[in-house]
Amino acid sequence: MQKMQIRRARDDEGPQLVALWGAAVDATHHFLSPADRVAIGEQVAQFLPQAPLWVAVSEQDIPLGFMLLADQHMEALFVDPQWHGKGVGSLLLDHAITLCPALTTDVNEQNRAALAFYLAQGFEITGRSQTDSAGRAYPLLHLRYRGSEE
Repeated sequence: MQKMQIRRARDDEGPQLVALWGAAVDATHHFLSPADRVAIGEQVAQFLPQAPLWVAVSEQDIPLGFMLLADQHMEALFVDPQWHGKGVGSLLLDHAITLCPALTTDVNEQNRAALAFYLAQGFEITGRSQTDSAGRAYPLLHLRYRGSEE
């Protein structure tokens, strides 16, 4: 089993992380219209390289996934599709919960695999929005980490 670690993104990794984002979205966000996928991709390409990301990396220091935290909210979590189901997302999420025990996040309602992942990791649905943060017709489910509360 490969050892992974989490570190902050480096300034020179922007293009690589944008490409990772694109591969992850293409593998999981089949519900996006082609026009929206292009528009969102352009926004991400402008924003992501400067964002304060946490990156999960392999022993060889190759990015496998990343997340963006803002206060107690996880704005993004994306894993290279070749690494889905291998603990990268869980490692990033555990790190986020360590930093932000009252962690919240949003997930596209149509992304059933992501929703199942978060629910299995101890999140609960606290609300729903009809549109995404840009007003597009992709409903969001709002989630909160329950922790050890049962």
